[in-house]
Amino acid sequence: MPRRSLARLYRDEFTGYSLAKFQQDVLAGLTVAAVALPLALAFGVASGASAAAGLVTAIIAGFVIGLLSGAPYQISGPTGAMSAVLIVLVQRYGLQGIWMAGLLSGLLLLIIGLLRLGRFIAFIPSAVISGFTSGIALIIFIGQIDNLLGVKTASADTAALKFIGYFKGGFIPDWHALVIGSIVIATMILWPKTWNARFPASLLGIILATLLNWTLNWPVKIIGDIPRTLFLADRLNIAALPLNHFPEFIAPALTITALGAVESLLCGAVASNMTGIRLQANQELIGQGIGNMLIPFFGGVPATAAIARSSVGIKSGGHSRLVSIVHAVGLLLSMFLLAPVMARIPLAALAGVLMVTAVRMNEWSAIRFMFGKRFKTDMIAFTITMLATITLDLTQAIIIGSLLAGAIFLNKLSAIDIDVQEVDTQKLRQKGIETAGKCRHVRVAFLTGPLFFAAVGQFNEAFANLGDTHALILSMRGVPLLDTAGLEAIHRLDARLEQQGGTLMFAGLHDNARVMMERGGLVEHIGAENFFWSSDQAIVEAERRNCKFCQ
Repeated sequence: MPRRSLARLYRDEFTGYSLAKFQQDVLAGLTVAAVALPLALAFGVASGASAAAGLVTAIIAGFVIGLLSGAPYQISGPTGAMSAVLIVLVQRYGLQGIWMAGLLSGLLLLIIGLLRLGRFIAFIPSAVISGFTSGIALIIFIGQIDNLLGVKTASADTAALKFIGYFKGGFIPDWHALVIGSIVIATMILWPKTWNARFPASLLGIILATLLNWTLNWPVKIIGDIPRTLFLADRLNIAALPLNHFPEFIAPALTITALGAVESLLCGAVASNMTGIRLQANQELIGQGIGNMLIPFFGGVPATAAIARSSVGIKSGGHSRLVSIVHAVGLLLSMFLLAPVMARIPLAALAGVLMVTAVRMNEWSAIRFMFGKRFKTDMIAFTITMLATITLDLTQAIIIGSLLAGAIFLNKLSAIDIDVQEVDTQKLRQKGIETAGKCRHVRVAFLTGPLFFAAVGQFNEAFANLGDTHALILSMRGVPLLDTAGLEAIHRLDARLEQQGGTLMFAGLHDNARVMMERGGLVEHIGAENFFWSSDQAIVEAERRNCKFCQ
């Protein structure tokens, strides 16, 4: 599909737009707002910021990124995956650290989109993405155990160490907080899916838990004041930026950039399958970049497109990006009208929302398929990425996952299949091809796969023993790629055949492979008479020539 400008996206999206579609968009937007409200509050707290920061993020992202997104169905805001990265930044550098890294990542996303490099994000294998997602889900789940139990345990460098720390004891759970969190968890699990489309279970659970706590006045921690303004008191202050630590923010900014790009484009891929409308990846990254550059100046946290919110908008009958705008308006009204009520929400209730969300974040169908069918490479990639995510710094996990992705890609790409066969004259005659059938020293090698540096070893091994080969025909119709290393390997094979009086011939060359051979002087050296359209033609010519082994 040709790339589309934002103006063309708008034109295609709103051509034939009607009042009925507008009404559906409004209803879908309000439904998404109901789903997004508890998630925004919860992810704001989980990020190490505040519930208000999560709410502001969802509002600004809904307006700005919604207007600039690469598809009508994308709805952005704070997400669980991003909160797992941000909590580490807050612990090290405070809120200014979040805003610094968020501003840099927004700039990087904008550059990636403007340079039209969005398609490269798709090169990360699904097993690595699934492993990283599961690792982040574990980080979120473990990070909310304190709030669920109503305790404050010692902090740890990694989620794995934090989890191990709970087995050492030294704390007494608060049963009030545990009951409140359990009410939310039970509501989200038991609430029928068909009812969830009309009234979100997470919102219902928070309402029930808050009413219970409000009525009984239990001594549990609550969210606290929600400012009725988009410009929070705690927001990006250029003068207060820790510029002396600037080099330390490069790696976290790259992590946020990679995570934001992957999550946004993955959301687009899922939504595209649901709607049949393709996401314009580069425009989406431009929108994400601009939005994330603006959000820190309001006091929010980095945002990405969210699969849960986007899918709710689609299932609710949304047609255009007005769903994202209406959802933002709904959240903005809730900030001004419901702030006193939201301030009384217990943190244990938000912990329940985050824990269930974390469990559901896992790509269970992909995991079951991967392990059920015993795809060993994918199983190893998934496990290593997941363990790296919970035991190491997330920046290191991203690097390990990227290296692993590259290794998997090269391993699969380098798998060239070489099938060496002797000439079957009977089959040739059945095709109507006349052949002498006397020479038993003509062999055909059928190559399938790219012949490049990673496949040269396998190529050399396949032709280690040429024996009494008089003519070796390389059928390369299945070779889409040839690099200089593959060219050199062919040169060496030709030299070995020449030494024993044999000939190297080619059949079914791709244009790009032939161009490479011409540039490398191989066509001139071997001779144009040794290049054929099909292996059958090459066989007939090879048998016509004198063979010293038959003399």
